[in-house]
Amino acid sequence: MYVATVLVWGSSWLGIQFQYGIVAPGTSVAYRYVLAAAIMVAFCVLTKRKLLWPLRDQIRIAIQGCLLFGINFYLIYHGTQYITSGLGAVLFSTIVIMNIIGNALMFRKSISKRVAAGALMGLVGITTVFWREIQTFDLSSDATTGILLVLAGTLSASLGMLSSALYQRRGLPVIETTTLGMIYGALFSLGATWVLGYEFNFDFSVGYIGSLIYLAVFASVIGFVCYLTLLGKIGADRASYATVVFPLVSLTLSTFFEDFQWTVFTVSGIGFIIVGNVIILTKTKAERAMAKA
Repeated sequence: MYVATVLVWGSSWLGIQFQYGIVAPGTSVAYRYVLAAAIMVAFCVLTKRKLLWPLRDQIRIAIQGCLLFGINFYLIYHGTQYITSGLGAVLFSTIVIMNIIGNALMFRKSISKRVAAGALMGLVGITTVFWREIQTFDLSSDATTGILLVLAGTLSASLGMLSSALYQRRGLPVIETTTLGMIYGALFSLGATWVLGYEFNFDFSVGYIGSLIYLAVFASVIGFVCYLTLLGKIGADRASYATVVFPLVSLTLSTFFEDFQWTVFTVSGIGFIIVGNVIILTKTKAERAMAKA
């Protein structure tokens, strides 16, 4: 199950590259989540899960859905036009750091020295990977635009995940809220595409349709179900290691399909990121003892 999650989410970044061309990125996001939401709704109906909630809860779910399945992917789809899929996955791995900081602010939990050290190492890693871009930093360059858009999308995803954690504490179930969240995310993307004046056209090529189905069915639905099952089997902390490993899958695929060139900066930077995330996600004996108490 862990391997399935890593492979599906790691390969999804390359799948996004096949979405570019005739259809606007935001429109592709909408198509992806219309399809994913339809599958999730069918699952909820078959398993007799409740999808009608009070207005207050619907508003909360809409916020979560727009952040996690709308704004997040809208920005990332636009951003990864300018950088390789592997580097996009590396940038997205910073969500671990964002979640740590957001969790501390939202739930008023102090950040330990271990977590701070891991976060610092992760930032050093990101700086190292993109050192050449930093040296030639130019707000008008495509690479810089791509990096900033993906980071903004990652922040949106982090806020969506933190919202989900907050709502779960209030008793809202995960699968039902995710199903509704996908619907709201799709509606956001459709609305944004209409406001920005993009066409609601479609690409009937094998590459586009194949990648769309893969992203909707595998990356969105099956990937999500696998991750939920993983949470139940090995716990949230160990399941989070998927965010550390899947960028390696993405970079490997990017090497073969996008001619991604490895450099000393790339290798050492990714090493820093992995070590930093492992430090953050590995609890001390005292923390494990407190969790069991």
